[in-house]
Amino acid sequence: MNKQEMITKMIEMQKKFQEFETANGVDPQDYFTPEDSHFLSGYRQEYADLAAAVNAAAHAEVGSKA
Repeated sequence: MNKQEMITKMIEMQKKFQEFETANGVDPQDYFTPEDSHFLSGYRQEYADLAAAVNAAAHAEVGSKA
């Protein structure tokens, strides 16, 4: 996945999160330690992984070290 695709995925994830939060609210426990079947299961890790990959790609583009 290239940098733009990762950014697009992150934006999609943010929109889905906002829609879920608006419709259901978000309990901190569900955000930080969701059940495996919960909408937010894996969300934080996937988003963090994408953000780190985008950061690394941006640094690589300009030739700096992350």
